[in-house]
Amino acid sequence: MAICGVAISNNQSRFDAIVVGGGHNGLVCAAYLAKAGQQVLVVEARAEVGGTAASEKFAGVTVNICNCDHLTFRTTGVIEDLGLEGHGLKYLDVEPAQISTSWDDRRIWPQFHDLSKTLEVMRTMFKDEVAGYEQYVKDATPVVKMILAAASEPPTRRSLIAKVLKNRGRGVTTMLNWSKLNSAQVLRKYFKSELLLAPALVIGPTVWGVSPFTPSTGLGALTYAMRHVVKVGRPVGGSGMVPLTLRRSIESNSGVVMTNARVAQILCEGDSVRGVGLVDGTEILAKTVVSACNPHDTFLRWLKNPPGSAKTVVQKWKDTPQHEGYESKIDARITALPKYRNLDEELLSRFDLNPHSATLIVSPSTQKLHEGHAMIGRGEILNEPAMLVNIPSVLDPTMSNATDHVFSLEALFTPFSFKDGWSSDDEPRRWLTKYSDLVEPGFVESIADWRCMTPVRYETEFLLPKGHATSFAGGPIAALLNTQPELTRYQTPIDGLYLTGAATFPGAGVWGASGKNAALTILAEA
Repeated sequence: MAICGVAISNNQSRFDAIVVGGGHNGLVCAAYLAKAGQQVLVVEARAEVGGTAASEKFAGVTVNICNCDHLTFRTTGVIEDLGLEGHGLKYLDVEPAQISTSWDDRRIWPQFHDLSKTLEVMRTMFKDEVAGYEQYVKDATPVVKMILAAASEPPTRRSLIAKVLKNRGRGVTTMLNWSKLNSAQVLRKYFKSELLLAPALVIGPTVWGVSPFTPSTGLGALTYAMRHVVKVGRPVGGSGMVPLTLRRSIESNSGVVMTNARVAQILCEGDSVRGVGLVDGTEILAKTVVSACNPHDTFLRWLKNPPGSAKTVVQKWKDTPQHEGYESKIDARITALPKYRNLDEELLSRFDLNPHSATLIVSPSTQKLHEGHAMIGRGEILNEPAMLVNIPSVLDPTMSNATDHVFSLEALFTPFSFKDGWSSDDEPRRWLTKYSDLVEPGFVESIADWRCMTPVRYETEFLLPKGHATSFAGGPIAALLNTQPELTRYQTPIDGLYLTGAATFPGAGVWGASGKNAALTILAEA
């Protein structure tokens, strides 16, 4: 018997390491281990790797499962370490970094990676906000650089303190002070206009699934500064080129990727892990098992015969609520590009700006964002929800055909337990109608085909419990304090069992740092 070409005797096989879950962090971890010479197996329940970082065909075009903008992946060294360019990964820079508007003030303003260009926009559209924006960037930039540096290697107390000393403490006081505040409090120290405040809160705490008034979310205010430190990029061919080239890296180093294979058990023997059991009864043995999946599944569904040392962590995850998903995404094939109504033509000409090349943030007010979060618990959705809209085929024609374009609209605070249910398309169709208010007539008629990925579909098709991808929200302070070693150090009380993925530090978007750090931790202990 063989599984993916690997010989099986007595219904068993043996590897150095098994990675459960083929999302991008699991693949990064597996690729580093394989490059180091370990015999690695990736076990993925779906037919394709990548999870929500993947792309797929729909209506004759390529669509991304989630939003396509990658902000931090290129800061990790993963591309260079694993030679992903040699496996076909190529990035396009997105400029402007984003464009923003609001439901109340429908002017559209661009933010550039280049700070001087952004300040020129400020002088044109927000004359009274220029000094505040300059001070914001001055205060926030050292914090951004510190966080990116902290995420570049396993975050031990020694390594984090060393980075602080190397940076001469720049940003430490700001990071500590902001960490005690909520995001809205931080941004209101610098900005007055809701057209500046609210879009920053959408791509910060709203994307995290929390209210802008949630205590200790102040580091969510770093979003604008991030875009001045790091360039927004998109992989040619779609977001899914990241997991695809990671898989190629694994296989080039004799690693094995097994798809359509569901784990039923993580097997323990004494104080150590000994492998995994699949739903078909196959047992595959390894001295190292890495779960790149939801910790609730890892500790509560799969763990079999755990040692007594795991009792505390198992109980902790029993006591940790499983939150519901709150993001939905419309994918559409459109036959004509929309034309925005409130874009300053002089500004467009001055910067030679293509408004369709960047993601458009459409924001409710700060107060409405707070109300929208409260509505999740009632199964309700804002009349004018926060949206992230882009047309990735404008920058990357390989995603579409010669005549059509790919349209993407991500709506936030759209709860899994929507009181009207997700069996009807009425609610997501309403978002398209609302968006059409921002553009010239004809947009709705240009939609040739569309679908909506709701939290319910993310659960059924991508195995996210209640449609929610558990993300690490503790920030660098939590990594320094190490209050959750399974999330901040990737280690568990069970010898040989490690965690990686979105639930572990730094765990935000397509970053890949936790996958790299988990692998480096494993290799250091080998």
